[in-house]
Amino acid sequence: MRTITLLLFLLLSFAGRAQNPGTVAGTVRDRATQEALPGVSVTLEGTTFGTATDAEGRYRLTGVPAGAYNLRASFVGYDALLRADVAVSSGNVNTLNLEINKGPQALGEVTVTANRAIRVATAETPLSVQRLTTEEIKSNPGGNFDISRVIQSLPGVGGGGTGGTAGFRNDIIIRGGAPNENVYYLDGIEVPIINHFPTQGSAGGPAGILNVSFIEDVTLSSSAFQARYDNALSSVLQFRQRDGNSERLQGNLRTSGTEVAATLEGPLTKNTTFLASARRSYLQVLFKLIDLPIRPDFYDFQFKTTTKISPKTTLTTLGLGAIDHFEIVPPKKSSPSKEFILRNNPTIDQWNYTVGLNLRHLVDNGYLNLALSRTQQHSAADQFQYGYIGQEAYRKLFARSGETENKLRADVNKRVGRWQYSYGVVGQLVHYDNNLRNRIRAEVRDASGALVSPAVTVNFTTSLDFVRYGLFAQATRTYGPEGRLTVSAGVRADGTNALLQGYRLDRTLSPRVSLSYALLPTLNLNASLGRYYKIPPSTILGYRDPAGRLVNEGSRYIRSDHAVAGLEWLPTQGTRVTLEGFYKKYAYYPVSARDGISLANLGGDFNAIGNEAITSTGDGRAYGAEAFFQQKLSGKLFAIVSLTAFRSEFSGRDGVYRPTAWDTRFLGSALLGYKLGRGWEIGAKYRVGGGAPYTPYDEAASRASYQAVGQGILDYSQLNTRRLGGFQQLDLRLDKKVSLRRLSFDFYIDVQNALLTKPVSVPTYTFERQPDNSGYTTTDGQPLRQDGGNAVPVLLPASDALVVPTIGFIVEF
Repeated sequence: MRTITLLLFLLLSFAGRAQNPGTVAGTVRDRATQEALPGVSVTLEGTTFGTATDAEGRYRLTGVPAGAYNLRASFVGYDALLRADVAVSSGNVNTLNLEINKGPQALGEVTVTANRAIRVATAETPLSVQRLTTEEIKSNPGGNFDISRVIQSLPGVGGGGTGGTAGFRNDIIIRGGAPNENVYYLDGIEVPIINHFPTQGSAGGPAGILNVSFIEDVTLSSSAFQARYDNALSSVLQFRQRDGNSERLQGNLRTSGTEVAATLEGPLTKNTTFLASARRSYLQVLFKLIDLPIRPDFYDFQFKTTTKISPKTTLTTLGLGAIDHFEIVPPKKSSPSKEFILRNNPTIDQWNYTVGLNLRHLVDNGYLNLALSRTQQHSAADQFQYGYIGQEAYRKLFARSGETENKLRADVNKRVGRWQYSYGVVGQLVHYDNNLRNRIRAEVRDASGALVSPAVTVNFTTSLDFVRYGLFAQATRTYGPEGRLTVSAGVRADGTNALLQGYRLDRTLSPRVSLSYALLPTLNLNASLGRYYKIPPSTILGYRDPAGRLVNEGSRYIRSDHAVAGLEWLPTQGTRVTLEGFYKKYAYYPVSARDGISLANLGGDFNAIGNEAITSTGDGRAYGAEAFFQQKLSGKLFAIVSLTAFRSEFSGRDGVYRPTAWDTRFLGSALLGYKLGRGWEIGAKYRVGGGAPYTPYDEAASRASYQAVGQGILDYSQLNTRRLGGFQQLDLRLDKKVSLRRLSFDFYIDVQNALLTKPVSVPTYTFERQPDNSGYTTTDGQPLRQDGGNAVPVLLPASDALVVPTIGFIVEF
């Protein structure tokens, strides 16, 4: 505490001094062809700082006083580009690589299209797309430098545990779709895992892996996916990393109440730069101090190198990995019944990594891209009743699973006249293995000994190797004498030998078309229609019955049809407003053969998804409307407001539509930031969501089987018929930045859940225990009967409000 106080005193003592200058540098390229553009004007708005790119498309602005600026790139024949809230400090060179789009005026036409300086949309994805810059991620209140949390501020995006709103989870739930319907790309390399403690077959986790110091921007597409992206049903998230400093060694050290992280970058050779980082969490220490039962403990690592092999060829290598340990320890202040429940939770150990290389070679009017990557993950989970660790008689879960993916993708991208087109192929080798013993529920009998419900156990060992492949093509053209209309169409097909009829590409033929029409110079009408497919998770494909047969090899790719229409209004170069309506129709969705329930209606936080027999007979639908307002840094103010109203329903074996586990009906968020001057900045973020549905417990079955399984049994005859209360959370942040000669500091205070809002989650079923926790309380004072007939059932709510204050600082050198 003394160290923090001393640091704060030093920062405040420098507050009144003149801020030392910094540098902004990078390259400017044509977005479609990746050709370096010489002569592009790059300026910092409101200042006299400006320059033009050299013959290799490079620019450099030096002697810039520390602070926040809007950077603008403009070039004859191209749409202007605005990068708002660019942070300049004396500690690090701010490297920003820019990509600009050729405008219709380049074709000799009179442009009437909207002001595109901050437009995020592309010709292929003209709507349902948002972008966040690195500074927006770093300064996001409650985000704690976690990209997955920051994304939850965007329209249609929920996240968290039960119902997709609880603050401790990073499951990204978009427009009523499951967390595993999203795909993630890092510099063109698919990265299946971006969170610590992921749920196999589902995704999510309580903390992100990606280092914000590497990120240049993040683009989220919620529909109208380009045909190059496979396996996406809800969204495509593209993370673009910057290049390391080519001139000198530099880096930063970040520490807070939850973690310590170090980043280093610089030149390796004349033509190669690098970025490297490592992070160590001590969340378990913080949670122990505030008497929170969860104990997450993790490390992560990340690197990137960029090599300029020739003026036309660039090689990028990258990697990221994580080591995770998770357990739950009863807090000091806990009731006997709650302590008993907490001791029944699993202990989880996981690790994963992704490494890849991307070779980009410029050709006439375009470029060739070749990407090769490998992802491997391993997970071990053990669960014992009441924490009797190592005593097999009390074991509920033994799980050891692993998955390896090797992926190769090649694509060609060109622009010829008014046409832009791309085509390519992808191949993938996958290995999956799993050794699982899971006691889901015990046999239930009534007082007369008659069977009420049979025992349910999962016990299998599996290993599966299979191939995936696909091909795609996409073309885009501008029409009309004034270039008002842009149309893009694409098609892809995918196959696999993991499914009996996976070779039939006609079953996965997925066409899509989108258009954008300029109604006014500042108003665009956009629409898209597309069909998308996703292969079932490996946990489903690799499941075997007791005889060793792959029981799910007859299933099908999951299908989702999207129809979206909306308006985009760009009244000023820093303001963006969108209004959209969407409809998604699902087919061939996995349904549990055991319970007849769609997996979408079951949800699932920490359990593996799909370790059971399924049928591809489920249908689903999600529809709604969303509004979005964004004000980029204007003077001292920036803001984001988003509102979404939606429904998400899926059917099981009976064909009846029921709400999904994340059908909260309403999501809203508002973020406001203000630059106070002299390096001070404040921010606030408020999120709100409707109540998520849940399934009540079956009282008779829960009472009878509780001693055998240690948990309540859900009454699936009332599937998702109850609703939780609404969710809300206010996060606050205060930053103070100081720049010295070659060193800069960012001291910050971040408070999550400043309103002390109680968590929203399903209550836990248990039996009341005696005050000394030596046994159960009974109605007759006798020992607990086997059928639980004399027990005192209780429902324990998660009613403890949790506020997480974080004090930290970043040193750049």
